[in-house]
Amino acid sequence: MAIGAGIAISTATFLIILDVLMRITGFQPLLFVLTVVEYILLYFTMLAAPYLLRIKGHVFIDAVTQFMPPAVKRVIAKLVYLACLIACCIYGYQLVNLLVEAIQSGEIDMRSMEIPAWILFVPMPVCFFMCALEFLRYLIGIDDMYSQDLIERENV
Repeated sequence: MAIGAGIAISTATFLIILDVLMRITGFQPLLFVLTVVEYILLYFTMLAAPYLLRIKGHVFIDAVTQFMPPAVKRVIAKLVYLACLIACCIYGYQLVNLLVEAIQSGEIDMRSMEIPAWILFVPMPVCFFMCALEFLRYLIGIDDMYSQDLIERENV
């Protein structure tokens, strides 16, 4: 998924550069570029999120927990993991429902080009369920989100 995110953002960068160069040189820019780049940004975010969670490359705040005793910190961490796991499952479930609804309705997203609306929803439930798996890993003790010290996190 992370490789797909890298390819997606590279493609978006290329399309934006191509669009700008076409405008500068006086050519008519490609109409689909803005729509495709908007979809790519969504896909990039959804594809990268589980990987960033795995490598602890996401933003999280530990200003309060860093001063707590280790036993209290572990309990707080488990509660956070559980809350995040539940939230990801709820979002994933709702997004599956939206995906099914978009497929059944045949709705079209009309911008500079027509795209079936279900394409918008495809990466979202996958992302949230993959993030739920990552939080489950933290919850059952395979890994700990707070195991890195500040210097290690700065290098991610």
